[in-house]
Amino acid sequence: MAVIDNVVYVDGRPVAHPKDLHATVGVMNETGGMGWLGLYRPGEGELDAVTREFGLHPLAVEDTLKGHQRPKLDRYDEHLFVVLRPARYLDEVEEVEFGEIHIYAGANYAVTVRRAEAPQLSRVRDRLQHAPDLLAAGPAAVLYAIIDQVVDEYFPVIDGLQNDIDEIDDQLFQGNLEVSRRIYQLSREVIDFQRAVAPLPEVLEQLRRTVRRLGLDKTHAKALDANLVDVIDHAIRCAERVASFRALLTNALSLSSTLASQRATEAGLAQNEQMKRISSWAAILFTPSLIGAVYGMNFDDMPELHWTLGYPFALGLMASAALGLYLVFKKNKWL
Repeated sequence: MAVIDNVVYVDGRPVAHPKDLHATVGVMNETGGMGWLGLYRPGEGELDAVTREFGLHPLAVEDTLKGHQRPKLDRYDEHLFVVLRPARYLDEVEEVEFGEIHIYAGANYAVTVRRAEAPQLSRVRDRLQHAPDLLAAGPAAVLYAIIDQVVDEYFPVIDGLQNDIDEIDDQLFQGNLEVSRRIYQLSREVIDFQRAVAPLPEVLEQLRRTVRRLGLDKTHAKALDANLVDVIDHAIRCAERVASFRALLTNALSLSSTLASQRATEAGLAQNEQMKRISSWAAILFTPSLIGAVYGMNFDDMPELHWTLGYPFALGLMASAALGLYLVFKKNKWL
């Protein structure tokens, strides 16, 4: 079985590390403790075994087998079913990697199903084992701690995305042709991140309402509620930052399109000015060439050939025609 953690707790303290699922249930029945089972990429047969032992709802198990679920909290008769979308920022490729974790929380057990490297649930377990008073609150404390870890791991992702957006701001005015593609790719990551973060405040509020109905003693209930309020505050901050990123990227994409159109217009205008200059000089040079070509035919019946001032007249005509065209083009700012 893909079991990576298997511990039974009594009053928030570990009392046994059973070797298999059957032994876990046996210790739970003997001690009245809480079992916390961690699974990593389990198959259908492995989930069936857990379902038989803990009575997991078939619809929740179906969601786990299919995967690709949105963050949510579903209530069933025997347990809660929570889906989270952890994320981590990969510095090497400057991309966000999303995972998925499913949590079944019953009266005396918590089962976590993880299909990605994040979040690091070993940190969650170590943290709770160093806070037995909190862990004594039972599976609700496990739910809180896992969500808290997921939200904490969102902040490095936010920092990575902020750095990417800052780089895009620098590239926008440098004429980088790839910046629009980068903005689009980053927008897709931000949208996926927003889908992971946005439902969490409501999920946590649902968990708070559920905890109030569990009948925990006042000390445990008060401490757990205070921690949930703190996580809600962090989740709201994350959601607001991600929403601002989406707005920034939308504006950046619009600005990129505007700048690209402006550069294209400027290039067209510059090309038009060059064509004017070329056409002007071509016209100036063509007129003397035309006059020279006519006089260069040397037909005997051309009166100008027998005129003493014919040659100077032809040169003067060429010069005056060229000068006249030059002045006209200069006045019209073609030159």
